[in-house]
Amino acid sequence: MKYAGTLLLATALLNLWGSAAAAEGQPFRWPKGERAAVSLAYDDALNSQLDTAIPALNQAGLRGSFYLTLSSDVVGQRMSEWRAAAAAGHELGNHTLFHQCSRSGPDRAWVSADNDLDKISASQLAAQIRVGNTLLQAIDGKTERSFTAPCGDLLAAGQNYLPLIKGDFVAIKAVFGGVVPDMAKLDPHAVGVVVPVDVSGAQLIALVKQAAAAGTMINFTFHGIGGDHLSVSAQAHAELLGYLSSHRELYWTDTFLNIMKHVRAAQPSQ
Repeated sequence: MKYAGTLLLATALLNLWGSAAAAEGQPFRWPKGERAAVSLAYDDALNSQLDTAIPALNQAGLRGSFYLTLSSDVVGQRMSEWRAAAAAGHELGNHTLFHQCSRSGPDRAWVSADNDLDKISASQLAAQIRVGNTLLQAIDGKTERSFTAPCGDLLAAGQNYLPLIKGDFVAIKAVFGGVVPDMAKLDPHAVGVVVPVDVSGAQLIALVKQAAAAGTMINFTFHGIGGDHLSVSAQAHAELLGYLSSHRELYWTDTFLNIMKHVRAAQPSQ
């Protein structure tokens, strides 16, 4: 108990130091003095994620975040594999039940009338998202969760639905963007993401290096890996993982949930 008390005191002092440093414009402090954090996330619950991405992550000793569209056949038919991924330390995140997006947006002919975000109320969508959290808990047994907004669309029948669900999530990815410019000012419920498609490993690594130069973080949101839609080649993905695995002293690669719990604890009080 004596050691536990000492550890709690040390942790509290570390959090205070991180908050003060952020407030004074000093470099943001990552857990082991790394220069940046890297979140590897994968949306839509795709077969190539189970077949290619997760084995590659496991081999590299890295953890990723998988945002499940819970009505997907790949969830129902491969449930045991998602459970195994969670047991291996990967995060299962909420990506809604039906992946509703705005059909009125550009290049949205693929959005079905049944899944048109313009036709569902914000309160109904929020209720569905909470059902998604219950289903995820049934898969992995966890209660803390993060969320990614499908298509980055935030208006359900014209109303922003994020204020209705902020209390249900540690963090939310809701906008498109590159490297986070300022960790102290980052809104945990409006985090930006990069969505790579048909890029090389060198291009992915260049973004990671930008995050290190800024001392902040980069949030990748992949879809297909070596297949499926919005795909990145398995080779490019493997090159990124190899780089991160061999430079652990520079990059903290972890689940989005774990990274954002650290960020929230270290940010100055709002």
